[in-house]
Amino acid sequence: MSSKKRPTDRLAPKAQLAWARTVLSAEASAITALADRLGDGFLAAVDALASTKGRVITTGIGKPGFIAQKLSATLASTGVPSHFVHPAEAAHGDLGRITPDDTVVLLSNSGTTEELVKLLVPLRRLGCTRIALTGDAAAPLAQGCDVVVDIGPIDEACPMGLVPTASSAALHAVADALAMTLAWRRDFSRTDYALLHPGGKLGRQVLKVKELMRHGKAHPVVPASTPLSQAVVVMTNTPGRPGATNVVDKKGLLVGIFTDGDLRRLAEQRRLDFSTPVSRVMSKRPRVVGPDELVLTASALMRETRVDQLPVVATNGKPVGLLDVQDLLAARLV
Repeated sequence: MSSKKRPTDRLAPKAQLAWARTVLSAEASAITALADRLGDGFLAAVDALASTKGRVITTGIGKPGFIAQKLSATLASTGVPSHFVHPAEAAHGDLGRITPDDTVVLLSNSGTTEELVKLLVPLRRLGCTRIALTGDAAAPLAQGCDVVVDIGPIDEACPMGLVPTASSAALHAVADALAMTLAWRRDFSRTDYALLHPGGKLGRQVLKVKELMRHGKAHPVVPASTPLSQAVVVMTNTPGRPGATNVVDKKGLLVGIFTDGDLRRLAEQRRLDFSTPVSRVMSKRPRVVGPDELVLTASALMRETRVDQLPVVATNGKPVGLLDVQDLLAARLV
């Protein structure tokens, strides 16, 4: 925006939106231009990361430092052991966190950041691979590294042309491109990702029944000949009080399930006789799930059949656990 315009123009909503759009456009253009700059240096960086026997160390200071921390977190979340080392702390002992088997990624737009340049000789002595992510391939940082990913000179999206904005966006984008290309090359899958994010939504989506079911002492099981009174005692005394019990025949095969709902219906119908064998009042041929099925599949079956418990049955027909709707609620799956 021209400096000749009156200061009050800067207070106009339309003018502010127009300027904001120029910022977004400048940053988008900087990132888009990177696509044509990717080449041998980028491929060499991916090769170096893929062949790392130790950990990937990221480092940087200021805004590139924040991007370095994000790159390390992204690598770790995709199964690449990684951590961030602050360059100033590295010069005062934290070099001990780095080994010859590690690869160090140094981020600096200018390539002249003093704290990073001073690390080059110590890192060379350690014998670790060094990758520079920079905007100047001729700068000291690039000259002192084994691999250089050059993002090139970038005009900042700043009224003064000084504040790191478009250059930071470009540096962030190329760091993401490195991490995601490495993940793609390693054939890192949704299942792999979920294993590293058990508390997230995706982790819950691939959770298996055997990981959530009630088993061992928490799995209620009674023989078919058990009096109803004893079956209720088992349901009540089982840890977690599941409100149901699996019923098995003499061979240990599942023949039914008895639930709190069945007990209430017997009481409502005035047919409640606690001396009756549970086999006479149980639900026969209940819907079941296998221990290796997805919990989401079991949850859908519960909704479809409107039941609160599902027997978990092995391939041999014997129950190995019980899945209760309360377990699904605890796992935030319903």
